[in-house]
Amino acid sequence: MKKVIIAPSILSADFANLEKEIKAIDEGGCDWVHVDVMDGTFVPPITIGDNIVKAIRPHTQKILDVHLMVEHPETQVEAFAQAGADMITVHQEVCVHLERTLQLIRSLGCKAGVALCPSTPVSTLQNVLHCTDLILMMSVNPGYGGQSYIHAVTDKIKEARKMLDTAGSKAHLHVDGGVSPKTIEEVSAAGADCFVAGSAVYNTPDYAAAIAELRGLAEKV
Repeated sequence: MKKVIIAPSILSADFANLEKEIKAIDEGGCDWVHVDVMDGTFVPPITIGDNIVKAIRPHTQKILDVHLMVEHPETQVEAFAQAGADMITVHQEVCVHLERTLQLIRSLGCKAGVALCPSTPVSTLQNVLHCTDLILMMSVNPGYGGQSYIHAVTDKIKEARKMLDTAGSKAHLHVDGGVSPKTIEEVSAAGADCFVAGSAVYNTPDYAAAIAELRGLAEKV
């Protein structure tokens, strides 16, 4: 059976009750907690900072998977590492010195990830696989929750899976955007093993049931 990681995004959670929302997905069977950080520059909205990561860290032992949708992420990674992040993902599109930034994340004791927007070629990651623990394929244009899956990204997921397998890389292949019971089988069949789900979990009455449904659909592929 395929090993599947479900990482609900707290972007869709009730921020007035964030402790409760974190505990609910933890107890509901999530594998990771996905934290979307947006700066109002790389993407239009502003969401949260390292202080929120520090605040939620005591309320779950699950992996905190921090996705930095920010410009100049190299200036932010140390703060998020100190706040308790386990994984920090930066965008290829904003990292002038991507290899250096990934090595910096690892030097701080975190796993290092790279995210690609839908229009960014997979080939741009070929020369940083040696220091990459996670590839995050955006299947929507980043910035807003609740968007529909861009099916053209499926071929990119297949390409990324082939690249990782050819290189012998053990990096996770994460997909973020529009993942739902209607799309997760397509995403899983393309080669992803980690799935970010925001509204597909938090906009349901039963988080545990939603997580279990997503996991079951992804595992059967």
